[in-house]
Amino acid sequence: MIAATIIIIAIAATGVLLMRFRKRWLAKINIAFTNRITSLFAGWFPGFGILTHVGRKSGKVYRTPVNVFRASNGFIIALTYSSQSEWVKNVLLAGGCELKTRGKKYQLSAPKVVRDSTRRQFPFPVRIVLNVVGADEYMELSIR
Repeated sequence: MIAATIIIIAIAATGVLLMRFRKRWLAKINIAFTNRITSLFAGWFPGFGILTHVGRKSGKVYRTPVNVFRASNGFIIALTYSSQSEWVKNVLLAGGCELKTRGKKYQLSAPKVVRDSTRRQFPFPVRIVLNVVGADEYMELSIR
C-alpha cells in the first residue's frame, strides 16, 4: 500500500515537472490536437474563450482557445505557457484582438502582461491549477 502511494505521488510529481519544464513541447501538442477540440466549445463555456488575432509576421488570422475571466475594465487571460507564446506577442504588437466568450464577441485593446504569483485575479480552483503548472502571468485587456 505504501509503495503504491509512493508510485502515484512520483508519477504525479513527474507530470508536474514535465509541465513546468516542457511547456513549449506541451504547447506544440496542444496546438496540433487539444486546441482543435477545445475550439468546439471555448466560445460558449464560462472560463473559456476564442481569441482572434493576426500573426505579426505572416498576417494570417488565428483563433486561439484561452482561459478567460471577466475583470472590472474588460478581461484577464491566464498565460499558461507564459508571455512568450506567439499569440501573446501578436496581441501585444497589434494592440488588441477580438474575443468570443459565452457566445458574445468583444473588441479588446490595451493589452498588458502582468506577473502575479498570488494569482488573486482568478477563481480559487483556477488558481490551484495555475500554481501546479507554474503559470504566474496573465494578460489584461480592456473592452473598446
